[in-house]
Amino acid sequence: MFRFHVCGSTAAREDFVNEVFAIGDRRVLVEHLPAQICGRCGEATFSSATTEKVRSLVHGQESPVRTIAMDVFALR
Repeated sequence: MFRFHVCGSTAAREDFVNEVFAIGDRRVLVEHLPAQICGRCGEATFSSATTEKVRSLVHGQESPVRTIAMDVFALR
């Protein structure tokens, strides 16, 4: 049985999420990712097929659907 890494819960729901990935010094936002969301802590996990599709998108030849500016904050 699958357990979420953060809290150990097995209760999940399917939903779509947006996720920012760090690719070297670059940040990439991928929208509308199908995910399993933990009912206890909200952790999102992705299937291996979804993970492979994300890898293909960000490392492949496709162009982004749009570009956005992003605010950056740092705790010091």
